[in-house]
Amino acid sequence: MYIICSDLEGVFVPEIWINVAEKTGIKELRLTTRDISDYDVLMKKRLSILRENGLKLKDITDVIAGMEPLGGALEFLDWLRSTLQVIIVSDTYVEFAGPLMKKLGWPTLLCHSLTIGADGGIDGYTLRQKDSKRQVVISLKNLNYRVIAMGDSYNDTAMLKEADQGILFRPPDNVKKEFPEFPVTKDYSELKSVIQKMLRDNAAL
Repeated sequence: MYIICSDLEGVFVPEIWINVAEKTGIKELRLTTRDISDYDVLMKKRLSILRENGLKLKDITDVIAGMEPLGGALEFLDWLRSTLQVIIVSDTYVEFAGPLMKKLGWPTLLCHSLTIGADGGIDGYTLRQKDSKRQVVISLKNLNYRVIAMGDSYNDTAMLKEADQGILFRPPDNVKKEFPEFPVTKDYSELKSVIQKMLRDNAAL
């Protein structure tokens, strides 16, 4: 039995931090896991920028509340959930995700959490588990699932490698070049076709 593990940002919704950068005018917040492969380095940089600019959790969640899923994402996710069980595995945070999950029809989400100070500032973050995306796939395989994983960034590649099948969706050129073993899809129609072919090929075994 197959199950899908998918990234969130860049696959179903826009990048949260890029939207925050655009709303605040702080260009340094545009950096994502597409640019910096070490998640801890990236998050420490982000938190430092927030402190320097006096930004609180509410400043971030106000931006998120105005975001919408990517064009065609909800329809694709509806099809996917009608075909397979789907788990969104993300490096976002519980405190960020609610408005976006509502707009996607409340899919199952595994992510991290933030530490919020008395003043509403973001003091830190707690990873649900180290190397969490890969660990989710390992756990599902131990439950005798076959896993198709899809994502777009450096922080997805361990998950894609561990999965039975991995797919890149709209990756930047640097990720595409470093991980040529994964098929690259450019839109939801192409992604749907690749998944359908994987399922047909498995059924033929």
